[in-house]
Amino acid sequence: MKLKNTDGKAVELDDSVFADEYNETLVHQAVVAYMAAGRAGTKAQKTRSDVSGGGAKPWNQKGTGRARAGTSRGPIWRGGGVTFAARPRDFSKKLNKKMYRSAMRSIFSELVRSESLIIVDDFGVSEPKTKAMVSKLDSLSLSQNSLLVSADVDDNLMMSSRNIPNCEYLTVSSLNPVSLVSHDNVVITSSAITKVQEWLS
Repeated sequence: MKLKNTDGKAVELDDSVFADEYNETLVHQAVVAYMAAGRAGTKAQKTRSDVSGGGAKPWNQKGTGRARAGTSRGPIWRGGGVTFAARPRDFSKKLNKKMYRSAMRSIFSELVRSESLIIVDDFGVSEPKTKAMVSKLDSLSLSQNSLLVSADVDDNLMMSSRNIPNCEYLTVSSLNPVSLVSHDNVVITSSAITKVQEWLS
């Protein structure tokens, strides 16, 4: 299939990447897996065995009139351990590479169908100025809630876009399903399109 870029030139797109059926279940699975992998999972609390002290029996078993107690570090005591203490855990979910790539193809295909994928030859930002990036988006009649994608790291583009609310900049190597589905538009360079096709075809 062919798609015109902002200059009116036809860009050849691989049908296997940009004309795939939309698999909502798979896309949801990929998004959940990506977000779960970003969770730290470092929360930790102490059980009664982790709290220091409590080795000696607080008082005699009988004769004091108080309830029997074997340790002063039980969960019902002040300074005691937590009953169901949180432990460090891994939240990541397994997602096969084939499934991940298929989900990405599904997302890109849906972007093409909804006319949310905008191809440009070059962003044309020669200096790191936020105003220049805002003007570029305005000239393309795009909202500031856009994802900008280039083939390689572009420092000017990165610094020009980072102060714009909801605007995100990524290279092809750092593309992810969450960023692709959470923006109104995806503005991508022609060279980046080539890399995407090599990666997903």
